[in-house]
Amino acid sequence: MKVTFPHMGNMYICVKALLDDLDIDYILPPFTSKKTLEIGTKHVPECACLPLKITLGNLMEAYELGADTVLMVGGCGPCRFGYYCEMHREILHDLGTNMKVITLEPPHGDVKEFLRRIKNLTNNAGIFKILHAIKNATKIAIAVDDLERLTFKIRPREVEKGAVNEIYNQFKRDVINLKGSKEIIKFIEETEKKLLQIKTDESFKPLKIGIVGEIYTTIDDYTSFSIQQRLGGMGVEVHRYVTVSNWITEHIIKQTLKLPRDLRFAKAARPYLGTMIGGHAQETVGNTILYAQDGYDGVIQIYPLTCMPEIVAESILPAVERDYDIPVLTLIIDEMTGEAGYFTRVEAFIDLLHRRREKKQVEGKYILSGN
Repeated sequence: MKVTFPHMGNMYICVKALLDDLDIDYILPPFTSKKTLEIGTKHVPECACLPLKITLGNLMEAYELGADTVLMVGGCGPCRFGYYCEMHREILHDLGTNMKVITLEPPHGDVKEFLRRIKNLTNNAGIFKILHAIKNATKIAIAVDDLERLTFKIRPREVEKGAVNEIYNQFKRDVINLKGSKEIIKFIEETEKKLLQIKTDESFKPLKIGIVGEIYTTIDDYTSFSIQQRLGGMGVEVHRYVTVSNWITEHIIKQTLKLPRDLRFAKAARPYLGTMIGGHAQETVGNTILYAQDGYDGVIQIYPLTCMPEIVAESILPAVERDYDIPVLTLIIDEMTGEAGYFTRVEAFIDLLHRRREKKQVEGKYILSGN
């Protein structure tokens, strides 16, 4: 059995660590590329959302390298992501690959069933070994997200432009050559030290933009045209609440163990969207409000074409913009999206935020002068 799994941002790092520690033979799909998208678009219904097309392309590329088993996680709540595993199973069967699809659904309190499915993957590995591997994979997911947040902070302030990208992109390429969680954790720590050594201009006050939207398109660099790196290069500090580690800890671990969850977004969103309608719609609305309350200059919402939860959130955001005086730019992505037009809108939005900041500074000085 050779297991594979689709890419989603930096998730491959913690999944690789988990499979390494459990001694599961696997094939890591090539990083997502134009070829990946072309393969997926060819075999997936036109109206399907972009993440389904890309993830199928990932699996087909891994199949060409010898993978025969697909490992997928199930969805949480009314989102089409929960049907991806079934869609992948049917399409892969129709294509004659005979790939086996194994779905690890969130336990929802049934931890024994969750562990039983993992044991089937590992030829009945001991429970202690499984729990230890899950713990280390979760630790790595958190550490990788912390590392990315550090790049968000340093990139707009770096004196030598491109220094962060050189270190961080090298990290993402080299980590696939490591084996097991211990080596990966050590490499993350070494990369963090390198980033902290980058010379920065601490007097520079960058624009601050919050990133909200559907999880796949917000965290996957290929899908979003590396917008977070590009914004950093434009002197903008970005922040994103929705991450792989947040999904693991909040939606899987805390829900399973009945632990208190961080629901600040739900409380903030309640006057506008009082219930969970699927995907990350409630997080999109709530986190936009939290960013406004934290003094951010603006928010960018990103989601794939036809994503119904985000369409609902988009229809609510104008009221949030008005009530909290925070500009919001919505970017909708599919396989036909052109990079030039995409970033023309982003650049115009940044210009708008700069003008708003300058206007506020002028008005503030005017008030302080007593005129």
